[in-house]
Amino acid sequence: MELFDTHCHLDDEKFDPDREEAFQRLRDRGVARIVCVGSDLPTSESSIRFAQAHEHTWAACGVHPHEAAEAPEGYLDRLRELTREDRVVAIGEIGLDYYYDFSPRDVQKRVLSEQLDLACDLDMPVIFHIRDAHGDMIDLFRSRKRLPRGIIHCFSGSQETALEYVRMGFYISFSGPLTFKKAPNLQAAAQAVPLDRLLVETDSPYLSPEPVRGGRNEPANVFYVCQKLAELRGLPMEEMARITTENGCRIYGIPLEA
Repeated sequence: MELFDTHCHLDDEKFDPDREEAFQRLRDRGVARIVCVGSDLPTSESSIRFAQAHEHTWAACGVHPHEAAEAPEGYLDRLRELTREDRVVAIGEIGLDYYYDFSPRDVQKRVLSEQLDLACDLDMPVIFHIRDAHGDMIDLFRSRKRLPRGIIHCFSGSQETALEYVRMGFYISFSGPLTFKKAPNLQAAAQAVPLDRLLVETDSPYLSPEPVRGGRNEPANVFYVCQKLAELRGLPMEEMARITTENGCRIYGIPLEA
């Protein structure tokens, strides 16, 4: 059985004490592939370096909505350069975050739109971060003439919202909160999304799933997310691992044998 953590931050400083040990633990748990995701130019660069130094590891580069106000002049040119690096498979994570509003909303929308244009020009998939902003995100998608392929990362909305994203062509990725006892709406969404659009992730070091909730998360724990998703869909764990791995490879353009 092989698992695919489609979104993690193993380059994060929280892994400084034991990064290589965490990498070995994910391998021991059957996690055969991971994607390390950037949130600004420095973390995009570090994600790429980590991916290039480790087998079966890929990277994404982008400017997160939290960092949108600090995006330097010429950041799009630098992102374009980074996408040419070996092991880069997506633009991300990018999007809208109205929960914290660390960047003004109009700036978030501008930086998001600029990166969407870049992804369309490059024909690359996008990893979307959306928190308390699904309405505006759907409106933005509907207003555009071009949409890239993409992943709604760490999905947090309703069943209806999930299915609207699916109708727009996106994949839906579930993380630790899917395993929480008080997550009926999220679990209903996971039961409704077509099997060929489901992904699993950890978003580690954040959002640890049950039964390790409360501590630092790590890619090995994608096992618990996949296990819960299999339970909700009434499928064997091995089958759900196969489905989500094939889906992850498809959207990222990674050969299954890689």
